[in-house]
Amino acid sequence: MALKAARRSAIAPFLVMDVLRAASARDRAAHDADGRCVHLEIGQPGQGAPRPVLDAAAKALYAETLGYTETFGVPTLRARIARHYAETYGIEVPIERIVVTTGSSGAFILSFLAAFDAGDRVALADPGYPAYRNILAALGIEVVGLPADAATRFQPTVELLERAGRLDGLIVASPANPTGTMLASAELRRLAGWCDAHGVRFVSDEIYHGIVFGEPATTALAHSTSAIVINSFSKYYAMTGWRLGWMILPEDLLRPVEVLAQNLFISPPTLPQLAGLAAFDCRAELDARVAAYRANRDLLMAELPKAGFRDFAPADGAFYLYCDVGHMTNDSQQFCRRLLDEAGVAATPGVDFDRDRGSRFLRFSFAGSNADIREAVRRLKAWRGVG
Repeated sequence: MALKAARRSAIAPFLVMDVLRAASARDRAAHDADGRCVHLEIGQPGQGAPRPVLDAAAKALYAETLGYTETFGVPTLRARIARHYAETYGIEVPIERIVVTTGSSGAFILSFLAAFDAGDRVALADPGYPAYRNILAALGIEVVGLPADAATRFQPTVELLERAGRLDGLIVASPANPTGTMLASAELRRLAGWCDAHGVRFVSDEIYHGIVFGEPATTALAHSTSAIVINSFSKYYAMTGWRLGWMILPEDLLRPVEVLAQNLFISPPTLPQLAGLAAFDCRAELDARVAAYRANRDLLMAELPKAGFRDFAPADGAFYLYCDVGHMTNDSQQFCRRLLDEAGVAATPGVDFDRDRGSRFLRFSFAGSNADIREAVRRLKAWRGVG
C-alpha cells in the first residue's frame, strides 16, 4: 500500500532552482568555457562575503563554542541591526523588536505562521517572488494575486487592494523581485495607511535595500508601527549561503514568533551571526559592488534591445531585468530551455513569478561579473542572428 504525502507539499516548484540544476549539469559536462553557461538565472551576488566577514568567521570558528544562541539571536548582532536603522533611516528600533532568522526564508515562515491562520487571504503583486505564494499555500492561506503591470510599475496600489475583496494581509517588496521596481515613500505610506485602516497586516520585504540606483529605499517602519519588516544578509551584504536574515516585529507578534522559533529553529545559526556583525562595516566595498551592478544593468539595457529584448520593467534597484518577450514567445519555460540549450545562457521564465501572464516574460539577473554580462550579450546577439 502506498503511503500518502501531505497535501501541503503539493505546491508549485521554484522554477529558478530547476533552471539552475539544468545549467549546472551543462557546466559539469562542458569541456571548455564556450560549453559552460552564462548564469543570468540565479539571484545572488557574483562575489562572496567581504573579507572582514570571512575573518570574523575564522576567528569565531576557533574562539567560540558555537552553541545555541538566544532564540531571537545574538544580542550584539541585534544591537548592531538597531544601530543600522538609526544610521540608515533615522529610525530608533528597540532591540527587543529585532529577530535574527535563518535567512529571510525563516522570517517569512515565522511571520506568516504568527500573523495568519489557514483560510486567511493575503495579497501580493503579480509578478512577485514565488516563495511568498508557495509558503502561504503550504500553510493553507489563500493567496490573492494583484494584477500589477507597467501602468502600476508592477507594484500593488490601493486601487488594486480595493478591488481584491476581504483581506487579512498584504506583502510588498521594494525593490522588488523580479522587476527591480520601487515604491516611492508616499506610495509606501499610502499602502501602509490603507492596511492600518482596514485591519490588514502589512509585510514589507526589504531584502534588496542598499541595492538601489537612484533615491534610497524607504523602510515601512517610517510609516507603520504594526508592519512586519523583513531583511537579509544575502543580497546587499553578499552572504547568500550563510542563511542569515532578520525581521522587525510589532509588539503584538513578539511572543507568538518567539515560541514558534523556539520549536521550529531553536535559534539562528551561530557562526553566521558572529560573522555578520562585520558586514555592517563594509559599506565602501559593498557600495562599489552596487556600482558594478548598475554598470551591468546599463550594459544590458543598452545592448539587449539590439537582440530583440526591448521592453523592460523600470529597474530601480535589486539586480534583475524583467523583460517582455511576448513578440518572441508565449511559452517562457520553453523559451528559456531553448536559450539554455542553444545559446548557453540561463534565464528564469516569467511563469515563476506570475502564473497567469508570466508566459510572455523572463527575468535576467545581472548580479554576476561584467565579463559574464558581456559574454551573455554576445551569445544572445549571435543566437538572434544579429551578431
